[in-house]
Amino acid sequence: MSAGRFAGLARGWVGTPYLHQASVRGAGADCLGLLRGVWREAYGAEPEAVPAYTPDWSEPQGEERLWAAILRHFSPKDGAGLDVGDLILFRMRPGAVAKHLGIIGTAGPDPTFIHAYSGHGVVESPLSVPWKRRVTARFVFPERGV
Repeated sequence: MSAGRFAGLARGWVGTPYLHQASVRGAGADCLGLLRGVWREAYGAEPEAVPAYTPDWSEPQGEERLWAAILRHFSPKDGAGLDVGDLILFRMRPGAVAKHLGIIGTAGPDPTFIHAYSGHGVVESPLSVPWKRRVTARFVFPERGV
């Protein structure tokens, strides 16, 4: 499956309302729910059950649970630059755990990313300087699927 296909699948979720822990296109999703939905559309069943999680993720414990889960199923991306379909992980505050996800929608001089954002739902946003400086890691989807 081409990397651009993941961006296309994510765009199909734009307009879905934000709903913590949900993953139903058109009904509700959070950022992980968006990723889970794109995974199901691309590959079928999810690779593992997702335990309940709070909006603060694992901040009180300081554990990178989301990052560790991503590494079980995605490959880290080396080098500079962003490509359409990359999965990006954000650290919302310096020193905090990484707890937000997005999928690169367009690359180049004016990149965008698709994500589920509290108060906004699933949207495609410019990857502006404030967002870029929060990117903590990049990953590529596995090379399998439809």
